[in-house]
Amino acid sequence: MSAQFGYVRVSTREQNEARQLLALEEFGIDPKHIFMDKQSGKDFERPAYRRMVRVLHPGDTVVVKSIDRLGRNYTEILQEWRLLSKDKQVGIVVLDMPLLDTRNDNDLTGTLIADIVLHLLSYVAQTEREFIRQRQAEGIAAAKARGVKFGRPPIHTRQPFEKVAEKWLAGQIGTMQACRELGINEDCFRKRVKKMKDERQAS
Repeated sequence: MSAQFGYVRVSTREQNEARQLLALEEFGIDPKHIFMDKQSGKDFERPAYRRMVRVLHPGDTVVVKSIDRLGRNYTEILQEWRLLSKDKQVGIVVLDMPLLDTRNDNDLTGTLIADIVLHLLSYVAQTEREFIRQRQAEGIAAAKARGVKFGRPPIHTRQPFEKVAEKWLAGQIGTMQACRELGINEDCFRKRVKKMKDERQAS
């Protein structure tokens, strides 16, 4: 006997999943069959999602409120969509977009429309990402032209580092003070001290 499963995703623990849960329950999903992740949608390596996929059988249905709850990476959404609908032979329903409905009782035209819509969404998402990257590159170029500096501040020159390192090696100052004076973290400081000592031993 086929079953219906709901999937809910929020990006952070602070976000409220209530609207998604309500939409799924109104659709008729048993709360015991709703899987929820509080995790980014950048990929599909999410514990609740993977548990849901493992219990799916041919003829079952997966319901999500909107396509971005399934994921944010549309290339991976396309792959996962094929895995569910073709390999697992599971129906998929996106409540906010009725065209995205591949349940078995749909005809071939409905399935074809769902595939076209999904590819269109993928194209729009990819175009949007490229547009954002272009705008960011243009913004950085404009800022550099105004003299704005990017990246980490330059590491202090060799001579001041050696002076501070010598005081630290002699026990005159502590690690925290040495890091504060140089403006670097402890890991970086210790690596540079080791490098300095190695260079001296080699010379």
